[in-house]
Amino acid sequence: MLVDSHCHLDFPDFADDLDGIVARAAAVGIGRIVTISTRVRRLGELLKIAERYPNVYCSVGTHPHHADEEDGIAADELIERTHHPKVVALGEAGLDNFYDNGSPEAQERGFRAHIAAARATGLPLVIHTRDADEGCGRILEDEMKRGSFRAVLHCYTGGRELAMKAIELGLSISFTGILTFKKSQALRDLAAELPSDRIMVETDAPYLAPGKFRGKRNEPSYVVEIAKVLAETRGVSLEEISRQTTENFFRLFSKVPTA
Repeated sequence: MLVDSHCHLDFPDFADDLDGIVARAAAVGIGRIVTISTRVRRLGELLKIAERYPNVYCSVGTHPHHADEEDGIAADELIERTHHPKVVALGEAGLDNFYDNGSPEAQERGFRAHIAAARATGLPLVIHTRDADEGCGRILEDEMKRGSFRAVLHCYTGGRELAMKAIELGLSISFTGILTFKKSQALRDLAAELPSDRIMVETDAPYLAPGKFRGKRNEPSYVVEIAKVLAETRGVSLEEISRQTTENFFRLFSKVPTA
């Protein structure tokens, strides 16, 4: 079994094809799908999807691009929204300096509020970090001193220093279709180096379709292609990487039932 630990089934790209997407994922052995929140205020839309399919779960959080729009949402409100049985994580939240969306101040306030909620609930935080290695590392170190929390740096494209800092802090790293791109040798080198109990796979669909599907709409069934490249990169079989990443997922996303 494989897991797509991060996609966005509520995005318009999937509106007319949800049944097909979930069915195609199941057909290739994707046992769980987590559709990730980008706006707390739109959690209801995610829950409709998660409640519709037995093996689909969701998170609650504010993407840094929407940090100003949802500035001021406190940890207590996030915590309250995790009580639903299908909400299994916080986020995605974090820092993004690549696009000029979301002021740095609002992004940091939101990031810290999500960390506080993750700490209080024991649920994992899905971290978005892009062109923000220094700031992300600083906040993670600072917040970990205040009390431990669990998290995964999703769609990892950052440097080795931040990755190793995250590992040292007890966090996990997740890879998308970017791992399969020709230009991503440095990322593959990093993926080969990480501890086997800290790696996961995801699609981030509808974006970042891997390998032979590049340029097309991504979907959860394509996580198999990412797992194949990760297995090749680490010198193990697809079966082994499937086992490792799935065990890692269930350990981190412990609210998701294993059966």
